Amino acid sequence: MNQRSLLARHAWLLAIALIITLIAGCGSNAAQSPAPAPADASASGTEAGNEGSSTPIKELTIAEPVHSTGYLPLYIAIRKNLFEGLSVKAVTLSGGSAHTNAVLTDQAFGFIGGPEHNAFAKAKGAELRAVVNIVNRGNVYLVARSDLDPGTDIAAFMKGKTVAVSQYGGTPNSIIRYLAGEWGLELNKDLMLKEVDNGAIPAVLQQNQGDVAVVTEPLLTQGIEEGIWGEPFYNVPKELGPYAYSTINIKLDSITNDPDTVEKFVEGIHKGLEFIRDNKEESMEIAKLEFPTMSQELLEATINRSYEDEMWEYSGQITEESVATGLSVVRAAGLLKDESIGYSDIVDTQFVK
Repeated sequence: MNQRSLLARHAWLLAIALIITLIAGCGSNAAQSPAPAPADASASGTEAGNEGSSTPIKELTIAEPVHSTGYLPLYIAIRKNLFEGLSVKAVTLSGGSAHTNAVLTDQAFGFIGGPEHNAFAKAKGAELRAVVNIVNRGNVYLVARSDLDPGTDIAAFMKGKTVAVSQYGGTPNSIIRYLAGEWGLELNKDLMLKEVDNGAIPAVLQQNQGDVAVVTEPLLTQGIEEGIWGEPFYNVPKELGPYAYSTINIKLDSITNDPDTVEKFVEGIHKGLEFIRDNKEESMEIAKLEFPTMSQELLEATINRSYEDEMWEYSGQITEESVATGLSVVRAAGLLKDESIGYSDIVDTQFVK
């Protein structure tokens, strides 16, 4: 090959290399371009109000002990994207103190539970605070086996009875222990507790191994519909009044180091509480999405009972009275020995408007 042919070949190869480089460069730019935003902001977990904003969305996890109809204000706030600048998800962590430990080990921003859990943690040296209310009544009911008539003298009726209740350490168990003291009944003498898993409670009464059950929704309405027990003869929401049964609890460090995030989160919960107050029909539709396996009749009965029993504190406020009730219950159950722990040690409502 002569020199002129060699130069022509080199020029041709150089042109080909240049074209390949340009094509690769165009492909690289396309890959780095942001993907189009989904038409429905909720599908991406971001808030519609943040579209076009350069501020990154902060992701928060809330640990819940069960997926409960009582927590519907939180689910509404998540599904309606009511948290400004935040993407919030709820994760169910059943079993003992798993939801509390998730916060203590920084696996979750907050957990749902009574502020007494903050007292338990403080007694061990940890600092947690309840920042906004979710369920402001004790979501617990006492029912009698369908062949029994409780009458009007509850203390007399309860004497000598066997009560099916969830395991020790849970709030329903603590409440029956508290009530036994209020009625002047001694446990294991005047009143026997049969502590079982929550799902086994109906079978205990069906097999006549128990006379009374301590239940929550939706198990309450399910048992009524199946004829296992009648309507509650003791309605804890009405009888005990305001009760900080389920609050959102976070580390004190979160309040100190990132108050802006806490404020945005609390405001989102507040919006969820206002929504469930003002939009009952749409709230029911969201409940159907959260509890797709429940029959519509059962779900509606459960939610309607929550409205009737004033289950939610729509302002999100956590009153001293409501916390005092919760602390009295766990102290009566022997779960909290430290008498010095009080409201200001476990609650911080500075972000509740």
